Amino acid sequence: MNEEKLFYTLALQNVEGVGDVISKRLLSHFNDAEAVLRASSADLKQVDGIGERILGNLRDKNIYREAELELNAIKKLGILVSYYTDDEYPNRLKHCDDGPVLLYSTRLFDWKNSKIISIVGTRRHTSQGKEFCQALVAALTIYNPIIVSGFAFGIDIIAHRAAVDNQLRTVGVLGHGLQDIYPKSHYKYMGAVKERGGFLTEFKTRSSMERENFIRRNRIVAGLSEATVIVESAQKGGSMSTARFANDYNREVFAVPGRVSDKYSQGCNELIKWQRAQLITSAQDVIELLQWDSSKPNQNAIQRTIFVELTVDEQKIYDYLAVAGKQSMDEIARSCQLVVYKVGVLLLSMELKGVIRPMPGKFFELI
Repeated sequence: MNEEKLFYTLALQNVEGVGDVISKRLLSHFNDAEAVLRASSADLKQVDGIGERILGNLRDKNIYREAELELNAIKKLGILVSYYTDDEYPNRLKHCDDGPVLLYSTRLFDWKNSKIISIVGTRRHTSQGKEFCQALVAALTIYNPIIVSGFAFGIDIIAHRAAVDNQLRTVGVLGHGLQDIYPKSHYKYMGAVKERGGFLTEFKTRSSMERENFIRRNRIVAGLSEATVIVESAQKGGSMSTARFANDYNREVFAVPGRVSDKYSQGCNELIKWQRAQLITSAQDVIELLQWDSSKPNQNAIQRTIFVELTVDEQKIYDYLAVAGKQSMDEIARSCQLVVYKVGVLLLSMELKGVIRPMPGKFFELI
């Protein structure tokens, strides 16, 4: 968008009491932000939600000073801005009534005709949650999806790093402006994420870090994607808000189940219980439920899955099945001298890596 249009849109965004929903009503009625800000009170009152308080705020001259400061920061930092009707604005987010009027990003992304999936979860992940997330991303690599998450501690950063490791595009949605990064300890991952994708946010460059920002961020994480996967979450975890937004936007929500006694499985179990998420135990569930076409994967993706890395115990199981053929979980545990519950986790990881497949009767064989 041109500089003048951006300036007036920034000014409108500075008006207290005018959020994204009311902004879109005004912009739809008057065609652009400059016309909104120059409109008479009588004309403005024709728009639903415009009362005396907002009318007064629209006349506040400070909105222009703030807009000028922000515009200068955008130009100085080389930030890219997408308007909600622009072609480069995420297509799925356009269909969200409360989607941001403006999105700030480090690069322009190709949102069209792309498989886009959000992967989120608790900040205090378990080792099983980490392994599932890594194996899930690795198994989806053949479909070349964009992996979206919130760049936070825990499952979020694991998903981003797994995407980078598997040469997938990944997008970090931030709860603050692009001139900063939170948490500071994740600064070391920024270069790799930018190389494989980048960052976007609805928050202006000089926005302060506020706790409520992360709820707003979660609606963008949900709105960008065709599906959201909740790997682990407590009953009141931040990921639960992402699931609610995805439900509201009529998007698919998948949750990984866990034991009822596990704190960080309680949120996932509740989503499944009340049918607000579909239960998944493998990448194949995601592929089938989203109806991703697996008939013609690209050759480069196939090469990456052939040379998948296995742990020592996974390699032991692989070597055993290569000789013995299809075997039951109990027989695998006995022959490989591993405890059964650990074999279950290892087999799930190997399945997600595309190495083995489950058969009826709890049997498994190599692919």
